[in-house]
Amino acid sequence: MKISKKIKGYAVVKPEETAKIVPAAEAPESAPSVPMAEIIQMHEKVERPDSLIGATYKIKSPLFEHSLYVTINDIVLNQGTEYEMRRPFEIFINSKNMEHFQWIVALTRIMSAVFRKGGDVTFLVEELKAVFDPRGGYFKAGGVYMPSIVAELGYVIETHLKMIGLLHDPELDEHQKKLIAEKRAAYDARAKKKSDRNALSVEPAGNGGFNTSVAGAGAESSAKGTEASAFPPGATMCHKCNTSAVIIMDGCATCLNCGYSKCG
Repeated sequence: MKISKKIKGYAVVKPEETAKIVPAAEAPESAPSVPMAEIIQMHEKVERPDSLIGATYKIKSPLFEHSLYVTINDIVLNQGTEYEMRRPFEIFINSKNMEHFQWIVALTRIMSAVFRKGGDVTFLVEELKAVFDPRGGYFKAGGVYMPSIVAELGYVIETHLKMIGLLHDPELDEHQKKLIAEKRAAYDARAKKKSDRNALSVEPAGNGGFNTSVAGAGAESSAKGTEASAFPPGATMCHKCNTSAVIIMDGCATCLNCGYSKCG
């Protein structure tokens, strides 16, 4: 093979390759490139628009005399396209209580800076939820334990990130759902049988009648406990999900909320 032109480039062809190398002079003109839309990701150079959408959450803690109002504003990126996404942009905390004003302002400014930085901001949730108050925590409505006011702020941010789609709840598999349903049904049946037995056992009173006030009071308290929480009134707190939903059946502690069991 005679080479009559100056060599401008070369390529090594392996025997198993079937594609032929076409010289640049003989190669057909490539089709014009189609312009691609630029997908905007969150970064610190994104300018704040004139208006943002957001949500405000109320934190009522026994540690504070006045409530805390947490406002998280979001920016909408790639609006009107299939790549539209909502990302947190800034956070504010307002309250009548000015005792903790300094650390609240510092914390919100740092978190807002992390939001504008972009990337994975979900780590803030675990960091805040892991803060414990040396004076002790408190229980929210429904039996959920909060180790500190900062931890509850972490739960608020977690709720907001789930709402905009950055976080997702881990779904229980079919075996865990079946186990929870069986434990719940067995516990309810045993509790109903016990309450029926207490209702039938009446104590004679001194006036010749029957004293049923104890059974009535027990039934009333049980009803109130059932209405106040979605879990049985005798349930204890689960150290995994911090919810009062752990019951003991056949010597095994099982959480009716997250499915955790000491028996595996």
